[in-house]
Amino acid sequence: MQAAREQGLDLVEVSPQAKPPVAKIIDWGKYNYQRTKQQQKSKRNAKVADMKQMRLGLKIGDHDLEVKLNKVKKFLEAGHKVKFTVFYRGRELAHKEIGHQLAQKIIDKLGDLIIVDQNPQFSGKQLIFVVRSNNAKAKNS
Repeated sequence: MQAAREQGLDLVEVSPQAKPPVAKIIDWGKYNYQRTKQQQKSKRNAKVADMKQMRLGLKIGDHDLEVKLNKVKKFLEAGHKVKFTVFYRGRELAHKEIGHQLAQKIIDKLGDLIIVDQNPQFSGKQLIFVVRSNNAKAKNS
């Protein structure tokens, strides 16, 4: 405590449970300011993973599906999760298996790029499943 007073700094207890207790001589105001700035910087740099949504009808053509999947690949490269919604209209509800086939086709086409977070499940008039990127860069988000 005497050394801290002589230097005009603060004595801060780092580990009170240790035998003997560990303390540091620091300028508390400066330390607190730097810690706050570091927290603000890490908040700025932290990437929030958004959930993007891609809606598809059961009767989607092959070319239209390719266009949508290219857009999905861009979302995945940016580190976003993608929620696919296959919607049914009218009598299409009698053929739920077609939606499951479409979902499997999408998963197969995206292949190793994705990990399926939520398997296809039927909800109301929609078949919903969620995928995310398989690469290590997007896992940080």
